Amino acid sequence: MWQPNNSQWWLLVVVSVLIVSAWPPRDDKSLAAKFVNWAVDPANELPILPDQLALGQGDDPDKVHAHDLQVQQYDALYLKGGWTRRRLELKVAGDPFNPGTERQVLSVVAVALGFLIWRLGRKT
Repeated sequence: MWQPNNSQWWLLVVVSVLIVSAWPPRDDKSLAAKFVNWAVDPANELPILPDQLALGQGDDPDKVHAHDLQVQQYDALYLKGGWTRRRLELKVAGDPFNPGTERQVLSVVAVALGFLIWRLGRKT
């Protein structure tokens, strides 16, 4: 019976870990996306762009001032450009596809890699 060699085992392990970390849960970001979000701002110091004020909150001057202050802080950092702008974008980045499509792509990658390793192992 065919057994993968050492390099094939390592390839299987690395790709398996990448697939598991990129696999998105039902209602959240994948582990890889969460890691990127954390890696660009581990101390959680960067602001995020707040949502629009809810209907009726525009009458409260304190809430409007707090919202405007947060938007100004975000805009000031965003206008710096370069790595700071990229960090602000990556802090809230999600998965590149919707979860269903991402699962299908990852499944195809896993199956194709399995067949590829199996075929390359049989030639040697």
